[in-house]
Amino acid sequence: MGFAVSADAYDRFMGRFSEPLAPVLADFAAVPAGAVLDVGCGPGALTAELLRRGATVAAVDPSAPFVAAVRARHPGVDVREASAESLPFDDASFDAALAQLVVHFMRDPDAGLREMTRVTRAGGTVAACVWDHATGPLGAFWAAVATLHDGQGHPPSEAPRTGSHRGDLARVLSGAGLRGVVEEPIHVTVPFERFEAWWEPFELGVGPAGDHVAALDAAARERLRDACRAQLPEPPFEVRAVAWAARGTRA
Repeated sequence: MGFAVSADAYDRFMGRFSEPLAPVLADFAAVPAGAVLDVGCGPGALTAELLRRGATVAAVDPSAPFVAAVRARHPGVDVREASAESLPFDDASFDAALAQLVVHFMRDPDAGLREMTRVTRAGGTVAACVWDHATGPLGAFWAAVATLHDGQGHPPSEAPRTGSHRGDLARVLSGAGLRGVVEEPIHVTVPFERFEAWWEPFELGVGPAGDHVAALDAAARERLRDACRAQLPEPPFEVRAVAWAARGTRA
């Protein structure tokens, strides 16, 4: 999977959406000004927002380049290279644990949410969000991929990943033993002056979409580029990216 990339590549590809999404998730989760864990922190979009809100932040990510980037950008943060399924913290260490755009990439989302619950104190909040498959920022890309599919099997997509559909996150959070689970759609709107500004980051090899583009020869890549252009309005345009967000309270 394409996350062994530089923080700059990720920022150019997903940061344009994840950075404005971070305050929306933090508002949804009603983040306290206490100890907060950012699970799957990436290069630190949510970490930065939590710090702005006065939280004492710790963060984990399995990608070494991302961990190094967050350490450099936020020297006072306890950042560790670790997976959500095996958090290197004691029970009840945090007032809240959040995961922005990472549940669908966990090897075992149920185990990851149980770990997030374990390290959260009684009465604390566990919250997560994942882009909706059809109306998230990659919806047009995967729709274009589907138009070019040869009909053998299912077209490539991120649709089967946990969290990308209504009800997924609520189920996982409830299964982790959280009470009062609430799930809602949240969104951000990002403007693009040129189609190229939208397309070019897909060529940086980030995530499943980047992996897909990287595997294409030049002609196939050009066909996909044209198919993506057909999915989008004439520039300048805006992309309204919808995510599912869920939160619950540890008993």
